[in-house]
Amino acid sequence: MVFYFEYPLLFFIIFISHKIKRKIESMPHFIIDCSQDILQQRTPDELMDTVYEAADAIGLFAPNDIKVRLHPYQYYRLGTGKKNFLHVFGYIMQGRTKEQKAILSKQICIRLSELLPDTSFLSASINDLEAATYSNKALINLENTNNDRHFGL
Repeated sequence: MVFYFEYPLLFFIIFISHKIKRKIESMPHFIIDCSQDILQQRTPDELMDTVYEAADAIGLFAPNDIKVRLHPYQYYRLGTGKKNFLHVFGYIMQGRTKEQKAILSKQICIRLSELLPDTSFLSASINDLEAATYSNKALINLENTNNDRHFGL
């Protein structure tokens, strides 16, 4: 039996190869839905950068693969006494643990809460993209015989 603490280089190589594999398998999309008035408090770039940096800091994704977009809403209805909202929908390729997804959603909420402390509703959810049903430009390329989601990128 191999004990990793006896062979630190072996442990390091296994750890890094696992992280690289996980990053390669990622296709993270983060969609920010918010009330229009949030953009009076912070710029779109500040909001998107905050989500991007939180996702990058977790270490689950290659930075070049992270995509963030923003949808502000002019018309919406909230509960009595509530004035605004922000929710981040995260879509990542299947294969992450519930714990990893929970850490990611919590980190996004922590960073956005620091940026927007008075927001009535601030939340995030992380959902899986199913590999079997996912398609993109690379996957439909006839020259891509290995079904590489990053082919030609």
